[in-house]
Amino acid sequence: MTLRTKFILFAVLIHAVMALIAARLLTTDKIWFVGTEALIIVSIIVTVNIYRSFVRPLDLVSAGIESIRSKDFTVKFLPVGQREVDQLVEVYNSMIDQLRLERTLQAEKHFLLEQLLLASPSGIILLDFDGNIENINPSASQWLQVSLADIKGKPLWVLPNQWGTDLADLTQGEPKVFNVNGIRLFKAQKAHFVDRGFPHYFILIEELTEELVRQEKVAYEKIIRMMSHEVNNSIGAINSILQSFKFYTPQLETELQSDYENALQVCIERNTQLANFMGKFAGLVRLPLPQKQTLDLHALLHHAYYLLRTAAENRNIAWVWDLAAEPIYIQADEQQLEQIIINIIKNAFEAMEQDGRLTIKTLAQPPTLLIEDNGPGIPPEVRQQLFSPFFSTKKNGQGIGLMLIRDILMNHGFPFSLETIADHRTVFNIQFK
Repeated sequence: MTLRTKFILFAVLIHAVMALIAARLLTTDKIWFVGTEALIIVSIIVTVNIYRSFVRPLDLVSAGIESIRSKDFTVKFLPVGQREVDQLVEVYNSMIDQLRLERTLQAEKHFLLEQLLLASPSGIILLDFDGNIENINPSASQWLQVSLADIKGKPLWVLPNQWGTDLADLTQGEPKVFNVNGIRLFKAQKAHFVDRGFPHYFILIEELTEELVRQEKVAYEKIIRMMSHEVNNSIGAINSILQSFKFYTPQLETELQSDYENALQVCIERNTQLANFMGKFAGLVRLPLPQKQTLDLHALLHHAYYLLRTAAENRNIAWVWDLAAEPIYIQADEQQLEQIIINIIKNAFEAMEQDGRLTIKTLAQPPTLLIEDNGPGIPPEVRQQLFSPFFSTKKNGQGIGLMLIRDILMNHGFPFSLETIADHRTVFNIQFK
Protein backbone atom coordinates (compact mmCIF):
# COMPACT_ATOMS: atom_id res chain seq x y z
CA MET A 1 0.00 0.00 0.00
CA THR A 2 1.41 3.34 -1.04
CA LEU A 3 1.82 6.31 1.28
CA ARG A 4 -0.73 8.24 -0.79
CA THR A 5 -3.35 5.51 -0.32
CA LYS A 6 -2.70 5.37 3.41
CA PHE A 7 -3.20 9.14 3.71
CA ILE A 8 -6.50 9.03 1.78
CA LEU A 9 -7.84 6.14 3.90
CA PHE A 10 -6.85 7.97 7.08
CA ALA A 11 -8.56 11.19 5.92
CA VAL A 12 -11.74 9.31 4.90
CA LEU A 13 -11.84 7.48 8.26
CA ILE A 14 -11.46 10.68 10.32
CA HIS A 15 -14.13 12.52 8.37
CA ALA A 16 -16.48 9.53 8.52
CA VAL A 17 -16.21 9.55 12.34
CA MET A 18 -16.82 13.30 12.38
CA ALA A 19 -19.89 12.78 10.15
CA LEU A 20 -21.29 10.15 12.57
CA ILE A 21 -20.81 12.53 15.48
CA ALA A 22 -22.61 15.30 13.55
CA ALA A 23 -25.50 12.93 12.82
CA ARG A 24 -25.91 12.20 16.54
CA LEU A 25 -25.87 15.90 17.35
CA LEU A 26 -28.61 16.59 14.79
CA THR A 27 -31.29 15.18 17.17
CA THR A 28 -29.85 16.44 20.45
CA ASP A 29 -28.24 19.83 19.85
CA LYS A 30 -28.64 21.61 16.53
CA ILE A 31 -26.20 24.36 17.46
CA TRP A 32 -23.44 21.86 17.99
CA PHE A 33 -24.53 20.07 14.82
CA VAL A 34 -24.06 23.25 12.78
CA GLY A 35 -20.66 23.84 14.42
CA THR A 36 -19.62 20.26 13.70
CA GLU A 37 -20.68 20.58 10.05
CA ALA A 38 -18.60 23.75 9.74
CA LEU A 39 -15.66 21.98 11.33
CA ILE A 40 -15.99 19.09 8.87
CA ILE A 41 -16.02 21.51 5.92
CA VAL A 42 -12.93 23.34 7.22
CA SER A 43 -11.22 19.97 7.89
CA ILE A 44 -11.94 18.79 4.36
CA ILE A 45 -10.50 21.99 2.88
CA VAL A 46 -7.40 21.75 5.07
CA THR A 47 -7.01 18.05 4.31
CA VAL A 48 -7.21 18.70 0.56
CA ASN A 49 -4.54 21.42 0.83
CA ILE A 50 -2.34 19.17 2.96
CA TYR A 51 -2.84 16.34 0.43
CA ARG A 52 -1.80 18.59 -2.43
CA SER A 53 1.24 19.82 -0.52
CA PHE A 54 2.08 16.25 0.42
CA VAL A 55 1.53 14.67 -2.98
CA ARG A 56 3.36 17.28 -5.07
CA PRO A 57 6.85 16.39 -3.70
CA LEU A 58 5.98 12.72 -4.15
CA ASP A 59 5.05 13.35 -7.78
CA LEU A 60 8.29 15.25 -8.30
CA VAL A 61 10.33 12.49 -6.68
CA SER A 62 8.52 9.85 -8.74
CA ALA A 63 9.03 11.75 -12.01
CA GLY A 64 12.69 12.38 -11.15
CA ILE A 65 13.30 8.73 -10.33
CA GLU A 66 11.67 7.68 -13.60
CA SER A 67 13.81 10.09 -15.65
CA ILE A 68 16.98 8.87 -13.93
CA ARG A 69 15.93 5.25 -14.47
CA SER A 70 15.45 5.93 -18.19
CA LYS A 71 18.77 7.88 -18.26
CA ASP A 72 17.00 11.01 -19.46
CA PHE A 73 18.99 13.84 -17.88
CA THR A 74 17.15 16.61 -19.76
CA VAL A 75 14.08 16.69 -17.49
CA LYS A 76 14.07 19.64 -15.03
CA PHE A 77 11.35 21.06 -12.77
CA LEU A 78 10.19 24.66 -12.21
CA PRO A 79 9.71 26.18 -8.73
CA VAL A 80 6.08 26.08 -7.52
CA GLY A 81 6.28 28.78 -4.84
CA GLN A 82 6.26 26.34 -1.93
CA ARG A 83 9.46 26.55 0.09
CA GLU A 84 9.94 22.84 0.86
CA VAL A 85 9.01 21.77 -2.66
CA ASP A 86 11.19 24.48 -4.20
CA GLN A 87 14.17 23.23 -2.14
CA LEU A 88 13.57 19.74 -3.47
CA VAL A 89 13.30 21.09 -7.03
CA GLU A 90 16.56 23.01 -6.63
CA VAL A 91 18.45 19.95 -5.35
CA TYR A 92 17.02 17.75 -8.10
CA ASN A 93 17.85 20.24 -10.87
CA SER A 94 21.40 20.63 -9.56
CA MET A 95 21.85 16.85 -9.45
CA ILE A 96 20.48 16.45 -13.01
CA ASP A 97 22.84 19.16 -14.30
CA GLN A 98 25.80 17.36 -12.74
CA LEU A 99 24.71 13.97 -14.09
CA ARG A 100 24.21 15.45 -17.56
CA LEU A 101 27.66 17.04 -17.45
CA GLU A 102 29.26 13.77 -16.30
CA ARG A 103 27.44 11.85 -18.99
CA THR A 104 28.54 14.32 -21.66
CA LEU A 105 32.16 14.12 -20.51
CA GLN A 106 31.96 10.32 -20.41
CA ALA A 107 30.51 10.22 -23.93
CA GLU A 108 33.22 12.56 -25.21
CA LYS A 109 35.94 10.44 -23.62
CA HIS A 110 34.41 7.27 -25.03
CA PHE A 111 34.20 8.83 -28.50
CA LEU A 112 37.81 10.01 -28.25
CA LEU A 113 38.90 6.52 -27.17
CA GLU A 114 37.06 4.96 -30.13
CA GLN A 115 38.68 7.39 -32.57
CA LEU A 116 42.12 6.72 -31.08
CA LEU A 117 41.55 2.98 -31.38
CA LEU A 118 40.49 3.32 -35.02
CA ALA A 119 43.30 5.68 -36.01
CA SER A 120 46.13 4.11 -34.00
CA PRO A 121 48.85 2.48 -36.14
CA SER A 122 49.54 0.23 -33.15
CA GLY A 123 47.43 -2.84 -32.54
CA ILE A 124 45.23 -2.63 -29.44
CA ILE A 125 43.31 -5.49 -27.83
CA LEU A 126 40.87 -4.59 -25.05
CA LEU A 127 40.12 -7.31 -22.50
CA ASP A 128 37.02 -7.61 -20.33
CA PHE A 129 37.06 -8.15 -16.57
CA ASP A 130 37.44 -11.91 -17.13
CA GLY A 131 40.50 -11.48 -19.34
CA ASN A 132 38.66 -12.35 -22.56
CA ILE A 133 38.79 -10.29 -25.76
CA GLU A 134 36.31 -7.41 -25.71
CA ASN A 135 37.46 -5.28 -28.65
CA ILE A 136 40.29 -4.94 -31.17
CA ASN A 137 41.20 -2.06 -33.44
CA PRO A 138 41.74 -2.32 -37.24
CA SER A 139 45.54 -2.56 -36.96
CA ALA A 140 45.32 -5.54 -34.60
CA SER A 141 42.64 -7.14 -36.75
CA GLN A 142 44.87 -6.84 -39.83
CA TRP A 143 47.93 -8.30 -38.09
CA LEU A 144 46.00 -11.12 -36.44
CA GLN A 145 44.03 -11.84 -39.63
CA VAL A 146 40.78 -12.14 -37.63
CA SER A 147 37.63 -10.07 -37.18
CA LEU A 148 36.15 -8.95 -33.89
CA ALA A 149 33.04 -11.05 -34.48
CA ASP A 150 35.18 -14.21 -34.62
CA ILE A 151 37.03 -13.70 -31.34
CA LYS A 152 34.88 -11.44 -29.14
CA GLY A 153 34.38 -12.94 -25.70
CA LYS A 154 37.06 -15.58 -26.28
CA PRO A 155 40.39 -16.02 -24.42
CA LEU A 156 43.67 -14.88 -25.96
CA TRP A 157 44.98 -18.37 -26.60
CA VAL A 158 42.41 -18.90 -29.40
CA LEU A 159 44.21 -16.36 -31.60
CA PRO A 160 45.76 -17.93 -34.74
CA ASN A 161 49.34 -19.06 -35.27
CA GLN A 162 51.73 -18.12 -32.48
CA TRP A 163 49.80 -14.97 -31.53
CA GLY A 164 47.71 -16.85 -29.01
CA THR A 165 50.69 -18.35 -27.20
CA ASP A 166 52.78 -15.18 -27.15
CA LEU A 167 50.01 -12.80 -26.08
CA ALA A 168 48.47 -15.13 -23.50
CA ASP A 169 51.84 -15.33 -21.71
CA LEU A 170 52.23 -11.57 -21.36
CA THR A 171 52.80 -10.18 -17.87
CA GLN A 172 51.88 -6.61 -17.00
CA GLY A 173 54.88 -4.30 -17.07
CA GLU A 174 57.10 -6.78 -18.95
CA PRO A 175 57.19 -5.98 -22.70
CA LYS A 176 57.82 -8.94 -24.99
CA VAL A 177 59.38 -9.00 -28.46
CA PHE A 178 58.48 -11.91 -30.71
CA ASN A 179 58.82 -12.91 -34.34
CA VAL A 180 55.91 -13.99 -36.55
CA ASN A 181 56.86 -16.58 -39.16
CA GLY A 182 60.42 -15.28 -39.19
CA ILE A 183 59.30 -12.22 -41.18
CA ARG A 184 57.71 -9.62 -38.96
CA LEU A 185 58.94 -8.51 -35.55
CA PHE A 186 56.46 -7.24 -32.96
CA LYS A 187 56.63 -5.79 -29.47
CA ALA A 188 53.69 -6.37 -27.13
CA GLN A 189 53.00 -5.11 -23.63
CA LYS A 190 50.12 -5.46 -21.22
CA ALA A 191 48.75 -2.56 -19.17
CA HIS A 192 45.50 -1.52 -17.49
CA PHE A 193 43.23 1.38 -16.61
CA VAL A 194 40.60 1.55 -13.85
CA ASP A 195 37.00 1.19 -14.96
CA ARG A 196 34.18 1.25 -12.38
CA GLY A 197 36.70 0.57 -9.67
CA PHE A 198 38.18 -2.52 -11.36
CA PRO A 199 41.34 -2.91 -13.47
CA HIS A 200 40.54 -3.11 -17.20
CA TYR A 201 43.44 -4.68 -19.10
CA PHE A 202 44.53 -4.05 -22.66
CA ILE A 203 47.41 -5.19 -24.89
CA LEU A 204 49.39 -2.78 -27.06
CA ILE A 205 51.16 -4.25 -30.11
CA GLU A 206 53.78 -2.36 -32.10
CA GLU A 207 55.49 -3.57 -35.28
CA LEU A 208 59.26 -3.24 -35.31
CA THR A 209 59.86 -4.88 -38.68
CA GLU A 210 60.62 -1.82 -40.79
CA GLU A 211 62.86 -0.24 -38.16
CA LEU A 212 64.72 -3.51 -37.63
CA VAL A 213 65.19 -4.05 -41.37
CA ARG A 214 66.41 -0.49 -41.75
CA GLN A 215 68.97 -0.93 -38.98
CA GLU A 216 70.03 -4.30 -40.43
CA LYS A 217 70.56 -2.79 -43.88
CA VAL A 218 72.55 0.11 -42.49
CA ALA A 219 74.79 -2.36 -40.62
CA TYR A 220 75.40 -4.90 -43.36
CA GLU A 221 75.68 -2.26 -46.09
CA LYS A 222 78.69 -0.79 -44.32
CA ILE A 223 80.25 -4.22 -43.82
CA ILE A 224 79.61 -5.38 -47.38
CA ARG A 225 80.92 -2.17 -48.91
CA MET A 226 84.09 -2.41 -46.87
CA MET A 227 84.57 -6.12 -47.64
CA SER A 228 83.77 -5.67 -51.33
CA HIS A 229 86.24 -2.80 -51.64
CA GLU A 230 89.07 -4.67 -49.93
CA VAL A 231 88.41 -8.03 -51.63
CA ASN A 232 88.04 -6.58 -55.15
CA ASN A 233 91.17 -4.50 -54.81
CA SER A 234 93.13 -7.51 -53.60
CA ILE A 235 91.67 -9.87 -56.20
CA GLY A 236 92.42 -7.46 -59.04
CA ALA A 237 96.06 -7.12 -58.00
CA ILE A 238 96.50 -10.87 -57.33
CA ASN A 239 94.96 -11.90 -60.66
CA SER A 240 97.16 -9.41 -62.45
CA ILE A 241 100.23 -10.93 -60.81
CA LEU A 242 99.03 -14.47 -61.57
CA GLN A 243 98.46 -13.60 -65.22
CA SER A 244 101.99 -12.19 -65.31
CA PHE A 245 103.37 -15.43 -63.92
CA LYS A 246 102.08 -17.26 -67.00
CA PHE A 247 104.82 -15.56 -69.07
CA TYR A 248 107.37 -17.55 -67.09
CA THR A 249 105.89 -20.87 -68.16
CA PRO A 250 108.31 -21.43 -71.09
CA GLN A 251 111.26 -21.02 -68.73
CA LEU A 252 110.18 -24.11 -66.77
CA GLU A 253 111.00 -27.68 -67.62
CA THR A 254 108.50 -29.21 -70.03
CA GLU A 255 107.09 -31.75 -67.52
CA LEU A 256 106.39 -28.92 -64.99
CA GLN A 257 104.72 -26.46 -67.33
CA SER A 258 101.28 -28.14 -67.30
CA ASP A 259 101.08 -28.32 -63.50
CA TYR A 260 102.31 -24.75 -63.23
CA GLU A 261 99.66 -23.41 -65.62
CA ASN A 262 96.91 -25.48 -63.96
CA ALA A 263 97.85 -24.15 -60.51
CA LEU A 264 97.77 -20.58 -61.78
CA GLN A 265 94.43 -21.14 -63.49
CA VAL A 266 92.92 -22.66 -60.33
CA CYS A 267 94.05 -19.62 -58.32
CA ILE A 268 92.61 -17.22 -60.91
CA GLU A 269 89.28 -19.11 -61.01
CA ARG A 270 88.99 -19.17 -57.23
CA ASN A 271 89.68 -15.47 -57.12
CA THR A 272 87.03 -14.89 -59.78
CA GLN A 273 84.51 -16.95 -57.81
CA LEU A 274 85.32 -14.91 -54.73
CA ALA A 275 84.74 -11.72 -56.72
CA ASN A 276 81.38 -13.08 -57.94
CA PHE A 277 80.51 -14.06 -54.38
CA MET A 278 81.16 -10.53 -53.16
CA GLY A 279 79.30 -9.18 -56.18
CA LYS A 280 76.12 -10.92 -55.05
CA PHE A 281 76.31 -9.23 -51.67
CA ALA A 282 77.10 -5.88 -53.26
CA GLY A 283 74.10 -6.33 -55.56
CA LEU A 284 71.90 -6.85 -52.51
CA VAL A 285 73.11 -3.55 -51.07
CA ARG A 286 72.51 -1.75 -54.35
CA LEU A 287 68.98 -3.13 -54.80
CA PRO A 288 67.14 -0.43 -56.80
CA LEU A 289 63.67 0.79 -55.94
CA PRO A 290 60.95 -0.98 -57.96
CA GLN A 291 59.93 0.53 -61.28
CA LYS A 292 56.28 -0.46 -61.21
CA GLN A 293 54.25 -1.20 -64.31
CA THR A 294 51.08 -3.12 -65.08
CA LEU A 295 51.85 -6.87 -65.28
CA ASP A 296 49.82 -9.98 -66.07
CA LEU A 297 50.58 -12.23 -63.09
CA HIS A 298 49.56 -15.41 -64.91
CA ALA A 299 51.84 -14.61 -67.86
CA LEU A 300 54.71 -14.01 -65.44
CA LEU A 301 54.08 -17.39 -63.76
CA HIS A 302 54.01 -19.24 -67.08
CA HIS A 303 57.30 -17.62 -68.06
CA ALA A 304 58.85 -18.84 -64.81
CA TYR A 305 57.45 -22.31 -65.56
CA TYR A 306 59.23 -22.47 -68.93
CA LEU A 307 62.48 -21.45 -67.27
CA LEU A 308 62.20 -24.07 -64.52
CA ARG A 309 60.35 -26.87 -66.28
CA THR A 310 63.52 -28.86 -66.97
CA ALA A 311 64.62 -28.60 -63.32
CA ALA A 312 61.18 -29.90 -62.23
CA GLU A 313 61.34 -32.81 -64.67
CA ASN A 314 64.85 -33.74 -63.53
CA ARG A 315 63.59 -33.99 -59.93
CA ASN A 316 60.36 -35.69 -60.99
CA ILE A 317 58.30 -32.89 -59.43
CA ALA A 318 54.68 -32.50 -60.52
CA TRP A 319 53.65 -28.95 -61.36
CA VAL A 320 49.99 -28.29 -60.42
CA TRP A 321 48.13 -25.16 -61.62
CA ASP A 322 45.16 -23.66 -59.75
CA LEU A 323 44.81 -20.23 -61.33
CA ALA A 324 41.93 -17.76 -61.08
CA ALA A 325 39.51 -17.85 -64.02
CA GLU A 326 40.31 -14.31 -65.15
CA PRO A 327 43.72 -12.66 -65.69
CA ILE A 328 45.13 -10.83 -62.66
CA TYR A 329 46.84 -7.50 -63.34
CA ILE A 330 49.16 -6.03 -60.73
CA GLN A 331 51.50 -3.06 -60.36
CA ALA A 332 55.08 -4.28 -59.85
CA ASP A 333 58.66 -4.27 -61.15
CA GLU A 334 58.70 -7.09 -63.71
CA GLN A 335 62.37 -8.06 -63.35
CA GLN A 336 62.35 -8.03 -59.56
CA LEU A 337 59.04 -9.88 -59.22
CA GLU A 338 60.11 -12.56 -61.70
CA GLN A 339 63.36 -12.99 -59.79
CA ILE A 340 61.62 -13.60 -56.45
CA ILE A 341 59.11 -16.02 -58.03
CA ILE A 342 62.00 -18.03 -59.48
CA ASN A 343 63.83 -17.96 -56.12
CA ILE A 344 60.74 -19.14 -54.23
CA ILE A 345 60.15 -22.00 -56.66
CA LYS A 346 63.82 -23.04 -56.55
CA ASN A 347 63.67 -23.12 -52.75
CA ALA A 348 60.58 -25.32 -52.99
CA PHE A 349 62.40 -27.69 -55.39
CA GLU A 350 65.32 -27.98 -52.97
CA ALA A 351 62.96 -28.66 -50.06
CA MET A 352 61.17 -31.47 -51.95
CA GLU A 353 64.30 -32.92 -53.59
CA GLN A 354 62.54 -35.72 -55.53
CA ASP A 355 58.98 -36.86 -56.38
CA GLY A 356 57.27 -33.80 -54.97
CA ARG A 357 54.30 -31.69 -55.94
CA LEU A 358 54.44 -27.93 -56.52
CA THR A 359 51.11 -26.07 -56.59
CA ILE A 360 50.76 -22.59 -58.05
CA LYS A 361 47.49 -20.95 -56.98
CA THR A 362 46.15 -17.43 -57.54
CA LEU A 363 43.15 -15.61 -56.10
CA ALA A 364 41.46 -12.64 -57.75
CA GLN A 365 40.13 -10.84 -54.63
CA PRO A 366 42.35 -9.73 -53.16
CA PRO A 367 45.05 -10.47 -55.78
CA THR A 368 47.06 -13.24 -54.14
CA LEU A 369 49.76 -15.72 -55.15
CA LEU A 370 50.28 -18.96 -53.24
CA ILE A 371 53.25 -21.22 -54.01
CA GLU A 372 52.89 -24.50 -52.14
CA ASP A 373 55.16 -27.54 -51.85
CA ASN A 374 54.69 -30.85 -50.05
CA GLY A 375 58.20 -31.07 -48.66
CA PRO A 376 59.08 -31.89 -45.04
CA GLY A 377 58.01 -28.47 -43.76
CA ILE A 378 59.87 -25.80 -41.82
CA PRO A 379 61.16 -26.85 -38.39
CA PRO A 380 60.02 -24.59 -35.51
CA GLU A 381 63.60 -23.69 -34.60
CA VAL A 382 64.24 -22.51 -38.18
CA ARG A 383 60.95 -20.64 -38.69
CA GLN A 384 61.97 -17.69 -36.52
CA GLN A 385 65.19 -17.10 -38.48
CA LEU A 386 64.03 -17.65 -42.05
CA PHE A 387 64.44 -14.08 -43.26
CA SER A 388 67.35 -13.15 -41.01
CA PRO A 389 70.36 -11.74 -42.89
CA PHE A 390 72.80 -14.42 -44.09
CA PHE A 391 70.93 -17.27 -42.34
CA SER A 392 70.76 -20.50 -44.35
CA THR A 393 70.06 -24.17 -43.66
CA LYS A 394 71.76 -25.24 -46.90
CA LYS A 395 75.23 -26.72 -46.72
CA ASN A 396 76.72 -24.12 -49.06
CA GLY A 397 74.00 -21.51 -48.67
CA GLN A 398 74.87 -17.83 -48.48
CA GLY A 399 71.67 -16.72 -46.73
CA ILE A 400 70.76 -13.97 -49.19
CA GLY A 401 67.94 -15.64 -51.19
CA LEU A 402 65.10 -15.12 -48.71
CA MET A 403 66.69 -11.88 -47.62
CA LEU A 404 66.48 -10.60 -51.21
CA ILE A 405 62.86 -11.79 -51.47
CA ARG A 406 62.01 -9.99 -48.24
CA ASP A 407 63.58 -6.70 -49.34
CA ILE A 408 61.94 -6.72 -52.77
CA LEU A 409 58.47 -7.49 -51.42
CA MET A 410 58.79 -4.91 -48.65
CA ASN A 411 59.94 -2.29 -51.17
CA HIS A 412 56.81 -3.08 -53.21
CA GLY A 413 54.59 -2.92 -50.10
CA PHE A 414 53.27 -6.46 -50.68
CA PRO A 415 52.34 -8.37 -47.47
CA PHE A 416 53.74 -11.92 -47.48
CA SER A 417 54.16 -14.96 -45.29
CA LEU A 418 55.95 -18.30 -45.33
CA GLU A 419 54.61 -21.05 -43.12
CA THR A 420 54.02 -24.78 -42.89
CA ILE A 421 50.36 -25.77 -42.60
CA ALA A 422 48.55 -29.11 -42.43
CA ASP A 423 50.11 -32.25 -43.94
CA HIS A 424 53.60 -30.66 -43.93
CA ARG A 425 52.57 -28.34 -46.78
CA THR A 426 54.67 -25.18 -46.93
CA VAL A 427 53.02 -22.12 -48.47
CA PHE A 428 54.56 -18.85 -49.58
CA ASN A 429 51.73 -16.31 -49.66
CA ILE A 430 52.03 -12.92 -51.43
CA GLN A 431 49.21 -10.36 -51.51
CA PHE A 432 49.48 -7.75 -54.24
CA LYS A 433 47.74 -4.83 -52.52
